[in-house]
Amino acid sequence: MEEYLTLSGEGTQEFVERKSRFIGYVKPVETEQQAQEFIAQIKQKHWDATHNVSAYVLRSGQKRYSDDGEPQGTAGIPVLEVLQKEGITDAAAVVTRYFGGVLLGAGGLVRAYSHGAKIALDAAGIIVMSPCTEVELEFGYDFYGKISYLLPRFYAKTTFSDFGVVVKMRLLLKDKFLDPFQKEISELTSAQVTIREIDRRYDCIEET
Repeated sequence: MEEYLTLSGEGTQEFVERKSRFIGYVKPVETEQQAQEFIAQIKQKHWDATHNVSAYVLRSGQKRYSDDGEPQGTAGIPVLEVLQKEGITDAAAVVTRYFGGVLLGAGGLVRAYSHGAKIALDAAGIIVMSPCTEVELEFGYDFYGKISYLLPRFYAKTTFSDFGVVVKMRLLLKDKFLDPFQKEISELTSAQVTIREIDRRYDCIEET
């Protein structure tokens, strides 16, 4: 499992180029079905648009684009190339065009659709998804202060906590910190606290 870049969330932005209105949309997706549903949603929203150009790229290696009636190579490929140039994956983009009566030419179309995708992507933002492991700890209150002090050093994200007879915590850590964290906990508690791995998944944990 390796880190990858994807969208922080959905994003949209628009601009006007020589009387044509361009509206860019992007959204994080994980499957081809999700990408197609997003594209269909935008097409339904802008059913009266001249073109709804789309592209998506997935971690599985799948990538698709559609010129939606624009001259071949002037629309879908430029949108796809914006996603690829930024190095992001698991992302879909749609750039809607309302024709304003002035022809842009092949070069103008490439620039316009590229810009529409880029400003939508900038509006959404990019995040790093890292391979992470969720762990569960159970310990007495005498260890709570020491363990809590340790968490920021490993950028651990608390996903669950319960303060009953004993303290129960679930933490999400980047895989690269898992072994050092387990070693620190063992030394800090004289091996009295065990760590149980309960899940592995990708997540965004900023090291700040």
